[in-house]
Amino acid sequence: MSGFATKAVHGNIGSTTGQAHHALRGPVYDTVSFGFASAAEIADAFAGRKPAHSYTRISNPTVAELEGRVQALAGGRGVVALSSGMAAISTTIMALAGAGTNIVAARSLFGNTASLLAHTLAPWGLETRFVDMDDLDQVASAIDADTRAVFCESITNPQLEVVDLGALAAISREKGVPLVVDNTATTFYLCRAGELGADIEVISSTKYLSGGGTAVGGLIIDHGSFDWQKSPRMAEFAKGFGPFALLVALRREISRNIGACLAPHNAWLQTLGLETLALRLEKSCQNALVLARFLKQLPGVGAVNYPGLPDSPYHDLATRQFGGRYGGILTFELAGRDECFACLDRLRLVRRATNINDNKTLAIHPASTIFTEFPADQRAAMGVGEGMIRISTGIEEYEDLQRDLEQAIGSA
Repeated sequence: MSGFATKAVHGNIGSTTGQAHHALRGPVYDTVSFGFASAAEIADAFAGRKPAHSYTRISNPTVAELEGRVQALAGGRGVVALSSGMAAISTTIMALAGAGTNIVAARSLFGNTASLLAHTLAPWGLETRFVDMDDLDQVASAIDADTRAVFCESITNPQLEVVDLGALAAISREKGVPLVVDNTATTFYLCRAGELGADIEVISSTKYLSGGGTAVGGLIIDHGSFDWQKSPRMAEFAKGFGPFALLVALRREISRNIGACLAPHNAWLQTLGLETLALRLEKSCQNALVLARFLKQLPGVGAVNYPGLPDSPYHDLATRQFGGRYGGILTFELAGRDECFACLDRLRLVRRATNINDNKTLAIHPASTIFTEFPADQRAAMGVGEGMIRISTGIEEYEDLQRDLEQAIGSA
């Protein structure tokens, strides 16, 4: 099998042929623990001498099915599924860095990610150096002997900046640090992050993979391109497990001890959602492009930001990296906060909600929601103004979305 949608629907052909009653879909293993025939067998399982599920906080058959499906689609050496996208980010950072070290991160990030780095991990002694990822010299100069990773988003949310992953990968390789890419807004369907140079890809599977906002989850994908002997935190694991050092460390120490395990039922829902990922993402991208063009013509609307528009400074780069599709998030500007609130309150079809990549089109005012904990001057420096509305397009007919936005903006 070579087609993305075919792989998404069928997975590994042999994965369902052994299901009880010849079921075409695997069951939900809603169990905490697993029994063994002997004390020796459970000892072998805990020591890692034989592959076996022993406790769902560590691994579970339903979760493993999702991980295998994702690996077949995204590539890489292995996948670890966790309870949320934020769990995937925080667990990855804890696997690579520690007190007295630093990571170099994009200055434009999702609000909760910025908060994790600036407010949650800083008191534990981890320094984050926020840089402009468009300035490659600035990125390179920020990396030193204590840097443990370079972290960015394929498309920033909600600033919609697109990073040159190939250029960042070249710098990271030269400096001997892994490149970690949050690929939530594009997924491995639009953006082949591993092929572009990402060593680790993290995704909030709550978004596009879930399909309809049904289940929270996160993914860590090790693309197998980094020599873990060069990572001080992973060097000891690399002695025993070589290229599988990160995956072993996550399962046998870091994610196990943090306990951010993905619930089996959520894994089952996301495996189901994965089957229609390509269809939904194509429609979402189409809707976003149509709405962006439409909004540019509406009276009262200021700047419209979407990488699919030719006037976006990231249009050419996004076209090259994402295959001519630009994701399902756009923003537009109104005069200020009051006008944004009035517009949001007038919406009839578009929902006021903070998720992205749901089947429904959603709208929020980022400054008062996902960036509310940052003061106004800091929000402005992060590219989140008081007049910004973020739209996450769903799979409805775009004509209905146009009518709703037009009446809401006109009335506001």
